[in-house]
Amino acid sequence: MLKNTFLKLPIMLSLAIAALASTSTQAQLLSHKDLTSSIAMSIAETAVTTCKGNGINISVTVVGRNGEILVQVRGDNTGPHTMENSMRKAYTARTFRSPSGDTETRLQNNPAFALIHLNNIIANRGGLPIKAGDDTIGGVGASGAPSGDKDEACVKAGIDKVASLLN
Repeated sequence: MLKNTFLKLPIMLSLAIAALASTSTQAQLLSHKDLTSSIAMSIAETAVTTCKGNGINISVTVVGRNGEILVQVRGDNTGPHTMENSMRKAYTARTFRSPSGDTETRLQNNPAFALIHLNNIIANRGGLPIKAGDDTIGGVGASGAPSGDKDEACVKAGIDKVASLLN
């Protein structure tokens, strides 16, 4: 019996190697959705218009899947810092796949939260991830409102405007 097992071992190894080789030949490229410039512009325009309708001037940034800026709008009568702040909120929301306000909560719960020291990360409300199903394909952030919850409400309106296109 032991002799038969040793005779079968080279055959079993050959089959295993063949199975691994066939798996690599069946490899496929990744497939994913990305934001188009028109969707990004619609999100930004809706966010600015929504806040303006409430008497609030904001700047908005929409980032893509890799955190790259797709659209950035400086709202009328906003401070120069609002451009950078909106970008950092959008980038944080995209990077962590959650609202930028969640990062604020994480930092409050853990003042030693090391990721806060990464470039372009900010712990302020006003940024939301943009999702296609469960896949985070971008982020949008606003700055200029008197509070982050008002910034967040405006960017949510922008995402809601294009929700049917994100499926």
